[in-house]
Amino acid sequence: MKNVRLLPLTILLILSMVLAACGGNSSAPADSSSSDTAAAGSDAASSDSGAAPDAAEASGTVTYWLWDSLQLPAYQKCADDFMAANPSITIEITQSGWDDYWSNVQTGMVAGTAPDVFTDHLAKYPEFAAKGQLVDIQPYAERDGVSLDAYIGDLADLWARDGARFGLPKDWDTVAIAYNQEALDAAGVTADDLNSLTWNPEDGGSFGEMLAQLTVDANGNNGLSADFDKSNITQYGFIMDANGGAYGQTQWSWLAETTGWTYNDGLYDTKYYYDDPRFAATLQWVADQMAAGFIMPEEQVSSLGGSAAFQSGQGALHANGSWMIGQLTSQSPFTVGFARLPEGPEGRKSMFNGLADSIWVGSENTEAAWQWVKYLASQECADTVGSYGVVFPAQQSGVDNALAAYEERGLDVSAFTEQALEEGGTFLFPVTDHASEVVAIMNPAVQSILLGQSDAESALSTANAEVNALFK
Repeated sequence: MKNVRLLPLTILLILSMVLAACGGNSSAPADSSSSDTAAAGSDAASSDSGAAPDAAEASGTVTYWLWDSLQLPAYQKCADDFMAANPSITIEITQSGWDDYWSNVQTGMVAGTAPDVFTDHLAKYPEFAAKGQLVDIQPYAERDGVSLDAYIGDLADLWARDGARFGLPKDWDTVAIAYNQEALDAAGVTADDLNSLTWNPEDGGSFGEMLAQLTVDANGNNGLSADFDKSNITQYGFIMDANGGAYGQTQWSWLAETTGWTYNDGLYDTKYYYDDPRFAATLQWVADQMAAGFIMPEEQVSSLGGSAAFQSGQGALHANGSWMIGQLTSQSPFTVGFARLPEGPEGRKSMFNGLADSIWVGSENTEAAWQWVKYLASQECADTVGSYGVVFPAQQSGVDNALAAYEERGLDVSAFTEQALEEGGTFLFPVTDHASEVVAIMNPAVQSILLGQSDAESALSTANAEVNALFK
């Protein structure tokens, strides 16, 4: 790992106290090996969607899928610990890349070959649930006395709807700016300079000026020079992941939300605001920066991949989520640090997202699958995952372990944690029905803007009308 500024112990302690206040107690759910937790009583066993069967001795093989290779070792350790405590249950883990993963999950649900348990995403689960493809675990959680207060913030609420529940939180994430320390040194820029940047969609503020300063052409001229040649760039000031489509979590959401714009009015809303002039102004600014040569153009980043291009030294700055800390710092040939997002008209804003594990309704071993899901969301597994320093677990003690692991590796991750703690500094992932259809509409619309093929205002007006028609 590359060395960057250490997170002071005082910040660690403050974070622990504040997050604990936000998330409630961190007591673990009932032990996964227990078969007598049905003593919670018949009242606790009921829910709007029916009652769970009485707890029975769980046994057999549970198949579990996930997509993040960096998290595989941590969850294999959780599986090993779980199997040691539950010798009648075998956990078989399969990992595959993002695109193949979701294709295999969806195909498997139709073909009857889906895993018993899989890592689920907020953009995916409402559609699975609407099709009756997920087990409602609320009756099981009530039967076994699982405390939802164990999870930080509103994470548990994201996985519930109309009395049903389709996952227990496993982690959370925010977005920050990764920087190439060598590129900053060459330009005479410090991390403190980055942490004090401001942005607006009219002229880009000091953030826009910084992107120009950090962009360098083949003759050594930066974007502020009259001699700058945008047709021959050797280092872009900024690289974002391609497109962003309907959500733009790491791409543009952290800019757009600072204008006062928001996707919709809350969980399961039936109306989007993609036609808002503030959102159009944000995407148009990004497209204009690409055209000017200060942000890597959409056609290039679509081909190379945003994080891969940054790691190869083609850009000075790169926005990404906290789940990428390990990859960016370990797989880049230069020192990587993390800075705060720029402050927009209404402050700094980051999407606050989190994953959970869901049970496929076609599982022939639901009780064992539930015991595994319950353990995955327990304090014990959260502590294990946290100790690997790959993500921030959904339970406070796991967060403490993650912070300690990052500190041990010399990594300052306060740009992510301070964003999570800042009042009004986060917004929730927009969970709604018709997610795949919304994505299918917004992906080409956003791409056409970033490629310079359409102006943002007209493209988004048309796309928004199509999106909202889905809910009528």
